[in-house]
Amino acid sequence: MKVAIIGGGAAGMTAASRIKALQPSWEVVVFEKSKYVSHAPCGVPFYISGMVEHFEELCTYPTEYFVQERGLDVRTQTKVVEVGDHYLIAEKDGKEYTYEWDKLLFATGAKAERLSTKNDEMDGILYVDNFEKAREVKSAAMKANRVVIVGSGYIGVEMALALVKLGKRVTVIEASERPLPEYDAEMAAILKSEMEKYLELKLSEKVIDFEGKDKVEKVITNKSEYSCDLVVVAAGMSPNTKLAEKIVKIGKKGAIKTNSRMQTSNEDVYAAGDCAESINLVTKKPDWIAAAAPANKMGYVAGVNIAGKELHYPGSLKSQFSSFMDLEIGKTGLSEHEAVKEGYDVVSTFITSRTSAKYLPNGLIHLKVVAERNGRLLGVQAMGKGVAMRIYGAIVLLYNNCSIKDLFFADFPYYPPLTRVWDPLVIAARNLFRKVGLP
Repeated sequence: MKVAIIGGGAAGMTAASRIKALQPSWEVVVFEKSKYVSHAPCGVPFYISGMVEHFEELCTYPTEYFVQERGLDVRTQTKVVEVGDHYLIAEKDGKEYTYEWDKLLFATGAKAERLSTKNDEMDGILYVDNFEKAREVKSAAMKANRVVIVGSGYIGVEMALALVKLGKRVTVIEASERPLPEYDAEMAAILKSEMEKYLELKLSEKVIDFEGKDKVEKVITNKSEYSCDLVVVAAGMSPNTKLAEKIVKIGKKGAIKTNSRMQTSNEDVYAAGDCAESINLVTKKPDWIAAAAPANKMGYVAGVNIAGKELHYPGSLKSQFSSFMDLEIGKTGLSEHEAVKEGYDVVSTFITSRTSAKYLPNGLIHLKVVAERNGRLLGVQAMGKGVAMRIYGAIVLLYNNCSIKDLFFADFPYYPPLTRVWDPLVIAARNLFRKVGLP
């Protein structure tokens, strides 16, 4: 059996390793257009800031490990240019060749959205649209003084922090009315206040063009203009499905349509990672959830099923975690505005609480819990200190379709320096009792 995998990132290499482990005699070939596999795009801002010294450290394993230890045929710097019925055409060093496959996995990831402006490809305007771009961004950033970042989603916020730590004058321009637009307004206000201590944050502004002679010198918005030496565009991502569109169906969210086995509309073709559609565990609907942890698990499931075994991917919660300076940031499930958009009858509560016993100094946590009026838990957002443990707890409850009563009675441990007898999650659940008719 010959298996072709397009893409050597998280999903692709996890799937390849699983197939080879379950079917050692099979030929498993990974086609990767860059020089690296098993790369970690989430680590790019930390490389740019200097927290990670060497670029190669962002690869979990070198290519040689997969070849020598796992018996894979890994073809780096090889671009797949066409995929058809049980064949693909790959290009390396300007020469094309055909590879015939029995099973195929698309693990082509996501791509950065381009701005629809006249001069958006001008020198000095960089899109972080692939792993290797990190070197170019860091090199350009080291030479720049004034940097404009377009977009304040996770990538924008983390890139802003990286450049602030390099000592750059940073301006962030966001078309929405708040940073991290997926979060609710009261949560985003906390991040806004923190960001404005270190950089210039421009909200509800849309970039309409760029100006410059040999390279970008100015960003023009619908409200003002900003001088700069460098522009980093982080205005969103979309699934990279161009190769797949000829042979499989694309879902409503623009990603490759899959079932719970990560199988596409073509029984011999699978998809996993940021190019693939999966189920949102809160809405129970197909969704596009681009994140590293789901990508690895989707790759694992795809590998098991390609190898002839049986494993199903239930979906994910779109869980997220980040930070800006000392502010930890986390979210799982739906925000209130996302839940309203989905048609839920929503109740919510927002609290600020200490993260330790009253007699011990620690930080504050800002927490928002969203639920249906019938009591079903829909989502949790948190900023401040001790965010990760609260988001982790909420994830388990959401995964099991729990209610705010379950959240209230969850047996969270008490340790005075780190937690409270009444954990912030429990306080939030108790605050929602009245809104859902509980005593």
